[in-house]
Amino acid sequence: MGSWKLVSLVLLFLSCSAVLSSADPGKSSTGFSFKDSFKIMPAQDHFRTSPDGQIWYLYLDKKAGGGFQTRDRYLFGWFSMKMKLVGGDSAGVVTAYYMCSDLGAGPKRDELDFEFLGNRTGQPYTIQTNVYQSGIGGREMRHSLWFDPTADFHTYSILWNRHRIVFYADRVPIRVYKNNGRKNDFFPTEKPMYMFSSIWDGDDWATRGGLEKTNWKKAPFVSSYKDYNVDGCRWEEPFPACVASTGEHWWDQSEAWVLADAQQEDFSWVGRNLVVYDYCKDTERYPELPEECNL
Repeated sequence: MGSWKLVSLVLLFLSCSAVLSSADPGKSSTGFSFKDSFKIMPAQDHFRTSPDGQIWYLYLDKKAGGGFQTRDRYLFGWFSMKMKLVGGDSAGVVTAYYMCSDLGAGPKRDELDFEFLGNRTGQPYTIQTNVYQSGIGGREMRHSLWFDPTADFHTYSILWNRHRIVFYADRVPIRVYKNNGRKNDFFPTEKPMYMFSSIWDGDDWATRGGLEKTNWKKAPFVSSYKDYNVDGCRWEEPFPACVASTGEHWWDQSEAWVLADAQQEDFSWVGRNLVVYDYCKDTERYPELPEECNL
């Protein structure tokens, strides 16, 4: 693959263990406050944090799942989170890290998805990514991983500008979704989005198409988070707090419109070795492929 091993090793972080405290995270040693940036989604009793406030945990049991969302919306930028996924028998469990223009699953929402699909013990995790525009999705891709996402924290990031959306795992681009500059392109550019994460039961579809059901004897299922990072255009009504089209921000400059040579090498390796599903190759589902697949 070239440089991916070096990238993975550099960005690999030692796993952390901590005694859980109440749902009030307070401030971390760096001064970051979870409360300053996020709201806890129902059910609040399915969220915990480490005593120093630096690691956050979401719980899923038969009663409910957990989640959180940013207080602010953003129109373009770089959004990154370190996550450690549910280990062991996690079939049916979906851990989502995503951006969405609505607080609920609104019928006209824009959305950018990372969904981590659980597995039976010893089987590989699958990452599903998707793009929605005005409530229409169906742009799924699935990838396997070159590391165990349950053994340690790894960084998952989204770069979003007017030209492209890039999904990263440990700074390795695994998917590039382009704006081809046509009038009716399927590409979200108009609606500011919140960032969310959640854990929920998807055993009707998530593992082997719903054949593997959630083993509730293994509950609670716990996903872990730390080091959220955003460098984006924060939205304030009626206009954003910054103007993303001026090129003043690194994520909106020409260098961010294409992959660097080393990134392209990694991306090509991922495409050859790790793609499990690509909607642009699913002619049974799409007898007439979506227009962007032909560009």
